[in-house]
Amino acid sequence: MGKQTTITGLEVKDIRFPTSLQHDGSDAMHTNPDYSCAYVIIRTDSYFNGHGLTFTCGNGTEVVVAGINALSTMVVGKQAYDIFNDFGTFWRKLTSDSQLRWIGPEKGVMHLATAAVINALWDLWGRLEDKPVWKLLSDMTPEQLVSTIDFRYITDVVTKDEAIEMLKKDQPLREQREKDLLANGYPAYTTQVGWLGYSDAKIKTLCQKYLDQGFTAFKVKVGQNLENDKQRCKMVRESIGWNNTLMVDANQVWDVQEAIDWMVQLKEFKPLWIEEPTSPDDVIGHAAIARALEPHGIKVATGEMCANRIMFKQFLQHKALHYCQIDSARIGGVNEILSVYLMAKKLNVKVCPHAGGVGLCEMVQHLQFWDFVCLNGDKNGKWIEYVDQQHEHFKVPTNVKNAAYIPPTAPGYNTEMFEQTLIDHEYPTGKMRKNIEP
Repeated sequence: MGKQTTITGLEVKDIRFPTSLQHDGSDAMHTNPDYSCAYVIIRTDSYFNGHGLTFTCGNGTEVVVAGINALSTMVVGKQAYDIFNDFGTFWRKLTSDSQLRWIGPEKGVMHLATAAVINALWDLWGRLEDKPVWKLLSDMTPEQLVSTIDFRYITDVVTKDEAIEMLKKDQPLREQREKDLLANGYPAYTTQVGWLGYSDAKIKTLCQKYLDQGFTAFKVKVGQNLENDKQRCKMVRESIGWNNTLMVDANQVWDVQEAIDWMVQLKEFKPLWIEEPTSPDDVIGHAAIARALEPHGIKVATGEMCANRIMFKQFLQHKALHYCQIDSARIGGVNEILSVYLMAKKLNVKVCPHAGGVGLCEMVQHLQFWDFVCLNGDKNGKWIEYVDQQHEHFKVPTNVKNAAYIPPTAPGYNTEMFEQTLIDHEYPTGKMRKNIEP
């Protein structure tokens, strides 16, 4: 049950980093992003607080902050373990307020706000239990784990009972898998080489840098200019060799037929997947692209902008993706993401999480570690995305060695930023605001 801990307050800050100055994060759709987050601190009457966030790209973060403030009355004053002991019910209440739900439901700004609050609650839970979130999840019984999930709208794919049985099946293997994870980590691929705003010289230098660090999988942004994409893919292939893995990412810029035609032109570079080839809401379009590209050996990956578990359900049902890319700061935070892992397991689709933005690498590793220990036990042909920026602002940053995420042992969700970072980067009062255009 846990010792009673009262949630006494919820603070939220608009934190922004001027990444557009160096073209970090630039892609065909997001040409000038300032990587940012709505940052939540849940205060309690104990020694422990919870820290959580949801990722944004600069302008509009203030809208997410307003959404979080609107949710705060449903959190403040609650006993933490009253939430944790029936987390699925609490999650549904948080997403089902009869007035706030109208401006979702379970999508958009309110769901981003929900994710930030939920992520902070999981960080608090891990701290109260003195466990990193991946270990907190992995130590749960199947029944406990399933009790954190709202199965509404997805029982036509997976039910509570089916989820419990899946988790029970692999329960005897948890200890062995955890030892493997602690010894060897989890494979990572890098997107740091592939931002569209980078010069050719910088891309070549970065390819060599990450090869030297042991990386064997690299992702490149495409979609603005076909001839330029061919030149850049050729350059990256020549830099990383043909025995390593190349992925490409269009960040939603194409129509369906355009995506098919464009990728046929890039097939000579043997990309493993095309990521977000069209609108993130177009299930049928993704399915058509997947069918058309299959003879060319190109898979489809998507999910970082997927609105909720219902959209993921449909993508999975329609075979519209081969690589399911959950995002730790989108949909409804940890609870809802767990349901996507269960559906992907049921329908035999690999999960390769999206990461790279502010705090995403820090958080998403916990989810993939849990998936390995408790659900899938397989790392082959699977990775966690890695981007090497903003980690220095976190008290427990990601630890990637020899192209593998090493599991953290510190309690919580790795989401607490340094106080000086919050002071310097809070918008619009921090000293870094002069580097960010209004």
